Amino acid sequence: MDSHSINHFESSISWRGDGRFYATISGVYDSFSLQKLRVWERESGDLYSSSEFRKFMGTSLDWMPSGAKVATICDRKNENKCPLVVLFEKNGLERNSFPIDGPVEATVEILKWNCNSDLLSASVIGDEYDSIKIWSFSNNHWYLKKDIRYPKKDRVRYIWDPSKPLHLISWTLCGKIIAYNFLWSTAVTETSIALVIDNSNVLVTPLSLSLVPPPMSLFNLKFSCAVQDISFFFKNSKNYVAACLSNSDLCVVELPRMDLWDQFEGEVFNIEACQADSALDTFMHLTWLDSHVLLGVSSLGSHSCSASLGKYVLAQKQKQPHGYLLQEIELVCSENSVPESVSSSGWHAKISKLRSFEEPIIAIAPIPNKKFSAFIQFHGGSVVEYSSSNVMIPEHSYLHEFKSEHGFSSSCPWMKAVLVRDNGTLKHLIFGLDDNGRLHFGRRILCKNCSSFSFYSTTCSVSEQVVTHLLLTTKHDLLIIVSMDDVLHGNPETKIDGYSSSNNHAEENKDLVRIWERGAKLIGVIHGDEAAVILQTNRGSLECIYPRKLVLVSIINALVQGRFKDAMLMVRRHRIDFNVIVDYYGWKAFLKSAKEFVCQVDNLGHITEFVSSIKNENVISTLYKAYISLPASNETTSGHTESVHMESKISSVLLAVRRALEEQIPEKPARELCILTTLARSEPPALEEALNRIKVIRELELLRVDDGRRKSYPSAEESLKHLLWLTDPEAVYEAALGLYDLNLAAIVALNSQKDPKEFLPFLKGLEELPPPVMRYTIDLRLHRYESALKHIVLAGDDYYEDCMNLLKNNPELFPLGLQLFSDPVKRLQILEAWGDHLNAEKCFEDAARIYLSCSSLQKAQRAYRACADWRGVFTVAGLLKLGKGEVLLLANDLCEEFQALGKPAEAAKISLEYLKDFARAVDYLIMSREWEEALRIACMQEELDLLTPVKDACVECATALTSEYNEGFEKVGKYSARYLAVRQRRILFAAKIQSEDRSVNDADYDTLSESSTTFSEMSAYTTRTARESSASISSSKASKARAMRHQRHKGGKIRPGSPGEELALVEYLKGMSLTESSQRELKSLVVTLIMLGLEEIARKLQSAADAYQISQQAAVRLAEDTVTNDVLDENTHTLENYMKRLKALYVKALPRLSKALLPPLQVHELFEC
Repeated sequence: MDSHSINHFESSISWRGDGRFYATISGVYDSFSLQKLRVWERESGDLYSSSEFRKFMGTSLDWMPSGAKVATICDRKNENKCPLVVLFEKNGLERNSFPIDGPVEATVEILKWNCNSDLLSASVIGDEYDSIKIWSFSNNHWYLKKDIRYPKKDRVRYIWDPSKPLHLISWTLCGKIIAYNFLWSTAVTETSIALVIDNSNVLVTPLSLSLVPPPMSLFNLKFSCAVQDISFFFKNSKNYVAACLSNSDLCVVELPRMDLWDQFEGEVFNIEACQADSALDTFMHLTWLDSHVLLGVSSLGSHSCSASLGKYVLAQKQKQPHGYLLQEIELVCSENSVPESVSSSGWHAKISKLRSFEEPIIAIAPIPNKKFSAFIQFHGGSVVEYSSSNVMIPEHSYLHEFKSEHGFSSSCPWMKAVLVRDNGTLKHLIFGLDDNGRLHFGRRILCKNCSSFSFYSTTCSVSEQVVTHLLLTTKHDLLIIVSMDDVLHGNPETKIDGYSSSNNHAEENKDLVRIWERGAKLIGVIHGDEAAVILQTNRGSLECIYPRKLVLVSIINALVQGRFKDAMLMVRRHRIDFNVIVDYYGWKAFLKSAKEFVCQVDNLGHITEFVSSIKNENVISTLYKAYISLPASNETTSGHTESVHMESKISSVLLAVRRALEEQIPEKPARELCILTTLARSEPPALEEALNRIKVIRELELLRVDDGRRKSYPSAEESLKHLLWLTDPEAVYEAALGLYDLNLAAIVALNSQKDPKEFLPFLKGLEELPPPVMRYTIDLRLHRYESALKHIVLAGDDYYEDCMNLLKNNPELFPLGLQLFSDPVKRLQILEAWGDHLNAEKCFEDAARIYLSCSSLQKAQRAYRACADWRGVFTVAGLLKLGKGEVLLLANDLCEEFQALGKPAEAAKISLEYLKDFARAVDYLIMSREWEEALRIACMQEELDLLTPVKDACVECATALTSEYNEGFEKVGKYSARYLAVRQRRILFAAKIQSEDRSVNDADYDTLSESSTTFSEMSAYTTRTARESSASISSSKASKARAMRHQRHKGGKIRPGSPGEELALVEYLKGMSLTESSQRELKSLVVTLIMLGLEEIARKLQSAADAYQISQQAAVRLAEDTVTNDVLDENTHTLENYMKRLKALYVKALPRLSKALLPPLQVHELFEC
């Protein structure tokens, strides 16, 4: 700047938020009418940019705290227009502008942004009054949201709170200070009608008809001055809007039914103010109690002290200069409203009741389904119930303290009362949202970071709107849906906190929807079948979403009410699985409603889609399990009945729909196509029935019948193409062949685009064959072997060889073949062929019986011999009338075979019964260890001296068993000692880890690596400390299970120091118990020894066996007691102690013979007993 311009510099300075730039308004040299906005750099003081010449009003300017724009005021008196707010960018270019909507003579003294840069305010000085105007910007439009008027004498000034963006403080020359706490309130009715205040206009848009974002609207309500607050009453056919204006006027607008609003598109309706006996005060809160009663709250300390106020209001203001006044306003309309128009004239307002309060009133919420009642919330969150009537009553009788547990723990500027159903009982609930984002339900806090909330009801009627779900958005941009049952009887706080605090968004949750744009708010819900949620973004645009949970709830509600058509429309619109309609109450219940379903839907295209989507799956318990639950009537049967009969769901449902179509829908082409769809989608597809229907249509076409019935069916070609589109063309072609109609099969082949070179020769060849052979050939192609057998039998004896080949290739047909043939010779041939097949399949016993039935004795004998049935072999030998020598030769051969097969007992029986060779029989019995039987046979032939070999074999076996039992006893002691050592080491190791403040699970000995370097650090032979080896520990349960599986795969082998050594030792000890066959052999041997007079050997054998069994059982009991015990007592947990405990019980349970063989007690044992 030069020196001359500096001398003429007059301007206020506005700094940008970061302090790098500042802006000024100054005149040009020798020019005082036009000025420029200049932007300067702080560091250098150089001019950064400047605007074009404008006629600014004074020097008012303010730089937005965010730094984006600079606000100024331009004077337009020369144009006979009101001042203009102009916004400039940092580079000096004009961004946008808007008028202040005041008189031409008005001036602006102060221009201020709030700390968030989303509200712009101005102090406007007029001829009659001063005012503070506040604008907000959204969707590229500036809305005048507040016009607060003051008397001229007050000379009002104001300032925004530097930290609270919605807190404005004003003061006057007389010393009155007023603090305003504004809040954003969403004006969307329960019928989804959006009302937007813009200066003196209220923009009206029914969101259920069109999702039009403001500043656009369906029509406009034009008032005489700026609107301060609005309240709406929409119930049944009564639609009212009340508006409080900045000049304290009250206006009431009556709107027609919503279905008549289309004619109002683009219109502007001028609204008249209500007539009143005295001037009304400016209301802070305004709420409808009924269609002709309003409840308002005003401040006793407000600046509107007009002498025209009612005497009761002035008396209260004079009596109590500070506080709040609750006023009930009765409305009367003197004119008859026109039903199909917007009317506002003829309304008269009168204050019927009033009461003052010292405590601030935070919010008022009308009570649904209860006339003349509302909940009033005071500062701090306390709630009272206000009730009134049409007659004058004492003031204390219409305020009732509400239950304290339903009040809030802090003030909630956003409060809503809803009607819910709890176990069949209707009750009222109140919800509130405070400034800190906490959503309150009584004394409970449901969410700690809520940004907005609303409710959803399955019914659209406002008079009976029972809320079923709570919807809320969080500051983490989540839309959460909570059932009212969960709110009343569950713990939704934990779930909501979990959703908000979770950083893992990979796993989809069914109760929440992630909002795609940051900061979007929930402004409304379209109730009923629409189930839509409307969100508004920060830039002002509207978005409508359909949460899957609410959509399914609305569909289920329609099904509960029996509204199948509405449910079908919702399923199609939202692409829900059609099986929901069938599965909610179960497909068996749907069968009873199939006729009603078809009648209601009455759209064959929709029914065709429905039947095409039926599948053998209960989608309620699978696909939509997380969204909805089965009803109580279906929960008990869904787990068993549905699973047992699931295979019949498709066929049963489609059959019921098909019958309903035939009974309820008149004949027409679309009905026939739908019926074909039900046949094609059956499981398995009923293609033959469908082709038969097409065949009937084709026959009508060939007969050239031109009557009403013919016109009620589609053409055969259209029907066939429809069927081919629904199913596999090859399956349709095979089904046509299965009808044995070659002409129909040719038509199907042509329409399915098969190559004529392939199917025409085949069909011509079939046509030349005799009918039974043709059908036999088709049946073979279609693998219908039973039908093929029947047809080839009808073809005669010339095709008997083909019949036998068919039987041999398909053995399951042998029983049917026997039924079809009556010729004895052919029956014997079939039986022999059947026996050959069974013999080849190694079913020797069945083959032998079949051979016997056809008198093929040689083959029967070979079959019996193959299955080791020596009785059958000798029986057939008798039937063959074999000689004695041949029988003896056969017996010798069988003895050798059975001995080779490891069945010496069977060989002994053959030797006795057919060879009469007692010595050989005794040898076989000794080999099979049948000691008692061997002794019996030996005693039968004293002259052969067979007792000696039996006695020698018994002694030899007893000696070997005694040695085995003694060795086993030592093994039990060894393995038991090893187990105790391993268990003790593990317990000590775990205690060491616990002493180092580590979890026992982290030191699980079973989860060590199986590599030699790792387990050597943990083995029983290492000298390293637990601290040194703790690095190789893994707490993975998977590795433990893998080690156990690996141990089992190795066949129980025990490796010292291995991870599974302890478990392997326990399993090995359990596996050492005597089997039943071993015990039976032991008993037989002991009895035989006693019979032979070898009592001492028997006693030693019995003693060794008893000692072994006692030690094995004691070792197992010791392992079972210590494997889950963390304490191992060296004195108690020993094998000897457990053997002493079990010995008495074991001896007591012994049979008498075993007790007789017990050795005599020693002296010390006698006293112990």
